[in-house]
Amino acid sequence: MRLTVAQALVRFLSVQFTERDGVRHRTVAGMWGIFGHGNVAGVGQALLEAGPEAMPFHQGRNEQAMVHAAVGYARMKHRLSTLACTTSIGPGATNLVTGAALATVNRVPVLLLPGDVFATRPADPVLQQLEVPWAYDVSVNDALRPVSRYFDRIWRPEMLPASLLQAMRVLTDPVDTGAVTLALPQDVQTEAHEWPDELFRERVWHVRRPLPDAAAVTEGAALLRSARRPLIVAGGGVRHAEAAQALAEFAAATGVPVAETQAGKGSLRWDHPQALGAIGHTGTAPADAAAREADVVLGVGTRWTDFTTASGSLFAPGARFVNLNAAAFDGHKMSGLALVGDARAGLAALAAELAGFRAPEREHAVSAWRALTDTVLGDGDGPWPPSQAEVIGALDAVLGDRDVLINAAGSMPGDLHKLWRSRDPEQYHVEYGYSCMGYEIPAAIGVRLAAPDREVFALVGDGTYLMLPTEIVTAVQEGIPVNLVIVQNHGYASIGGLSAQVGAEGYGTAYRFPGAGGDFTGAPLPVDLAANAASLGLDVLTPGSAKELRTALAAARESPRPTAVYVETDPARQGPPAEAWWDVPVAEVSTRAATRAARTAYEEARPAPGTRPAL
Repeated sequence: MRLTVAQALVRFLSVQFTERDGVRHRTVAGMWGIFGHGNVAGVGQALLEAGPEAMPFHQGRNEQAMVHAAVGYARMKHRLSTLACTTSIGPGATNLVTGAALATVNRVPVLLLPGDVFATRPADPVLQQLEVPWAYDVSVNDALRPVSRYFDRIWRPEMLPASLLQAMRVLTDPVDTGAVTLALPQDVQTEAHEWPDELFRERVWHVRRPLPDAAAVTEGAALLRSARRPLIVAGGGVRHAEAAQALAEFAAATGVPVAETQAGKGSLRWDHPQALGAIGHTGTAPADAAAREADVVLGVGTRWTDFTTASGSLFAPGARFVNLNAAAFDGHKMSGLALVGDARAGLAALAAELAGFRAPEREHAVSAWRALTDTVLGDGDGPWPPSQAEVIGALDAVLGDRDVLINAAGSMPGDLHKLWRSRDPEQYHVEYGYSCMGYEIPAAIGVRLAAPDREVFALVGDGTYLMLPTEIVTAVQEGIPVNLVIVQNHGYASIGGLSAQVGAEGYGTAYRFPGAGGDFTGAPLPVDLAANAASLGLDVLTPGSAKELRTALAAARESPRPTAVYVETDPARQGPPAEAWWDVPVAEVSTRAATRAARTAYEEARPAPGTRPAL
């Protein structure tokens, strides 16, 4: 079959499928793109020729946002299906780097197809080419190497088949997955080649559920049986493996309480008898208290980040860890016993070994924490402007069980982790592995494309909105009815609070005019985000009271159009404080009293050497 390299690429991708538990998905279900001279004649022409049935196309506005949309889609599909992103060379390609890092850090599959310089070098340098005098095979796409799980540059058509198969291997591997980059020189994209028909036959990539080693399961079960104060920590692997039901049954049968990481929140319904809520620096009081007392901890699908472990200070030095994880790398963290395997299959194996076991009954003060949560979330008739927690309370009151709430960086993930009451495993969608501002709006589009039967709300701070609002235009263009809750608090609220804590006095974190000392302490900036959102095509609602906020959210939920609810909040009224430490070093010497005081507090809070478990 005689096709160009780009035509062969698109044809190949259109017949790749992923299968798990007998359910089949398109591995690459569509492609986002922004065209330039580096991809318009190659991939652009190939998409036109293939048509939308073979490869649906979404017109992006920012390359980073395209990757975020693909990540949102893939996460909603439990990493069994994803989207590709095509760009030109130059800034179009380098704009992919942040999104690629987010995908790889979170271990979510995305396929990146940036254009590249001429392989044949008929004119050198071409427009946007980076010249590296000592390495002429380097282009800006090499910036994607460290943030990709697989990278290749297709210098010749003959290279494509083997590279495509390797790309699919990584995209469908629960352990090795992340960003996959195939850099495509612009002349090679358009070059014709005779391809074997075999390349374009339908392929099904089976995603297995490997069982942990039987001896390791027996040893892990024995550790749990010996525990007086066991604890389960559920991570993102529970959700990726669709193991929420297995976890709920395991916790109910054994009586072992469950705490959840950011990525794992929603693994258990908030009102399950064994649910303690969030763990770590942004955790609940019951979960963090249980972690401090735990003698055996079963980690399921967690990679034990610093927020989860409170920078290694949360768990007692003598605690033993059993880690059920698809990745051996994570299974051996915390000096733990590694149960390397699928979360659902591994929980079933552990449950069989633990038949008849019941953990000792303990009081975890969950009722007191939930009563506090009720107060903080508000009743809908509180003062105006609301606190950020009261905005979360309004969303909790309006959203249905299957609706999805999306957020990423800033102060909101901390409040959401502590306060949100997850009622469905897919409801809580917070990107905190890379904590990337700008994720929310494009991710909401990706999630809605993946789950058109679910309502999707993106909780967007003013900092995130100003950083990456461009895909609003795509939502309007394609009629994708996402809902944005734009929260205006006039600055970087999270980092402003941290700045005060570490003695930097909030410097450079407020959105204000310069004060007398040039330190941005003047009046708030007259930025009208509601008007901006409307100018991009959204329907915008601007409630003026707490009751009106809930009415506006309900109206947005029922609207068939992309809609924004704009709300000003009171940043002085904050949610519950952190229940665990987080290590952010403070300047050791300073002429400023606030910094010196912060350093003293830091040294008092920092764990003594040798008291943190090995990570």
